[in-house]
Amino acid sequence: MKKIHVTVIALFSLLLIGSASYGLLYMYVNQPTLPKGVQISGWAIDGKHRKEVLAELHTRIQQLQDWPVTLEVTEPNPITMSHTAAELGVSYSADSFKAAVQQLDEGNLWERAYARYQFPQTFSLDMNYNEQTFQQLLSPAWEKETFGTPTEAVRRITANDQVQYIPEKSVRRIDWKTLSTLMQTKLHRELSDVMDGVKPEPIRILLPLYTLKPEVTIDSLKQEGIERKIIQFSTGLGNSSQGRIHNVSAAAQAINGMILPPGGVFDYEKVIRKAEKEYGFREAPVIVNGRLMPGIGGGICQVSSTVYNAALLTGLDIVERRNHSLPVKYIPKGLDATFASGAINFRFRNSTEKSLLIHAKVQGGRMVVKFFGTFPENVSYALESRTIETLSVPVKYVSSNVLPEGAQQVLQNGQPGYIVETVRTKRVDGKVVETKTISRDTYKAQSRLIARSGHISMPDPQQPSVVEDGIREGNQP
Repeated sequence: MKKIHVTVIALFSLLLIGSASYGLLYMYVNQPTLPKGVQISGWAIDGKHRKEVLAELHTRIQQLQDWPVTLEVTEPNPITMSHTAAELGVSYSADSFKAAVQQLDEGNLWERAYARYQFPQTFSLDMNYNEQTFQQLLSPAWEKETFGTPTEAVRRITANDQVQYIPEKSVRRIDWKTLSTLMQTKLHRELSDVMDGVKPEPIRILLPLYTLKPEVTIDSLKQEGIERKIIQFSTGLGNSSQGRIHNVSAAAQAINGMILPPGGVFDYEKVIRKAEKEYGFREAPVIVNGRLMPGIGGGICQVSSTVYNAALLTGLDIVERRNHSLPVKYIPKGLDATFASGAINFRFRNSTEKSLLIHAKVQGGRMVVKFFGTFPENVSYALESRTIETLSVPVKYVSSNVLPEGAQQVLQNGQPGYIVETVRTKRVDGKVVETKTISRDTYKAQSRLIARSGHISMPDPQQPSVVEDGIREGNQP
C-alpha cells in the first residue's frame, strides 16, 4: 500500500512539474515583446512590443524614403533641384527582421520557442536603388535641354580654296556609372538617423558629369589629311547646248564633295547612276559606233575626262580608262576618258596615303575639278601627248540612182585617224626624276563617203551599238 502511495505521489509530481514547465514555455513563447539586446540598423528595440516595432519600423522607413536630397549642377549654368530619396529611385527594407518576427508566431510551440531563443541580436537595413527611376527624372531630353546638343566639326573650302575648320561643340552629360556608386554611398542611411521632431538635413549630391564629344571632331577631320588644294584642272564647255550643260553639271554635282579614302577607287559608273537618279539627264549628242547622233546624257564624258587629267597630274594610279573613238574638242587627243554604260568605265585609285576630297562644278563656262589632300609641294607632274601616226581617210562608195552615168557626189567628208602617245613627267624640286608612257590611243579615221551612179557597194558589217559620252541613244527607252 505504501509503494502505491509513493508511486502516485511521484506521478503527480511529474505531472505538476511538466505542467509548470509547459506553462513557463508557453509564457516564454507568447511574450509580445522582443528579446533583449535586439536592434535594427542602430535602432534599439529590445523589450518593445512586436506590433509596435513593426508599425514604427514602417514609419521610420517611410521617413528615410522621404529624406530630402539636393542635386546640384555647376556647369554650364548652376542648377539646384530638390527631391526625395524615393523620387530618385531609392527604397529601404528590413525583410530579414520581418521574417524573424514572423517565425515567432509560426510553427508548433517548440519551433516558436527555438525561434525566440535563436532570435538574432542585430539586423541591417537594406537599401535598394532603381537607376531607371532616376534616369526617367533626368531623361535624355532633360540633358539636351540643360547641357545642349553636341555639334560636329566642319571642314569647309573657302572661295580662294583654303581649307578651314570650324571646331566641334562638346557638351556635358551625366556619368551614370559614377552617380550610381555615389547614390548608394550618400543615401546609405540607418534607422537611428531618424529622430522624432528633428527635420533632416538634405543630402547634397553634386551630379558627376563627363564630356560628350560628337563623332566628327577637328582631330578626326585633320587625320583624313585634307590639308590643301593639290591640283585644279578645267575644260571649256564652248557652245554646248543647254541639255549638254545640264548633263555635265549633273555628273559634276554627283562627284562634288566626294571623299576618297587611301586606297579607295573612284568609280565613274557609280557616279553616273547617282547623277541619273538625283538629277536626271537630258538630250545631247552622243557617240555611237564612231558617229555623233542625238542621245541622252551627252557630255558626261567631259566630266570623266576632266577628272582623269586631275588624277594624272596628281600622280594617281589609273585602274581603268579608254579614249573616245573620235577626238573631242574640249581636250587634246590622248587625254580624254570616255564612258559607256555597262561597257566602258573610268576608274582610278587614291594612291596617296591620305584621303582625297574632290570638288567638281560648272563655273564660268568651264568644267572645273579640284583635288584637296596631302601632297608634297616640291613634287609636280606634266603631261604631253604626241601624235605618232596619222591614219589615212578611207573612201567608201555607195550607189546612186539619181546621178548621171559616170557622175559622183561627196556625201560625207572623211576625217583622218590618229595614234597618240601620252607621256607623264614627274619632277622633284624642279628636276625630272621619271618619264612614263601613260597610254597609247587610237582614234579611228572617219570614211569619206562618195555616191556614184551604177556602183554597187557591200554593206558594212553590223557592229554592236556602244553609246559613248552618254547613257543611251535618243530612240532607246
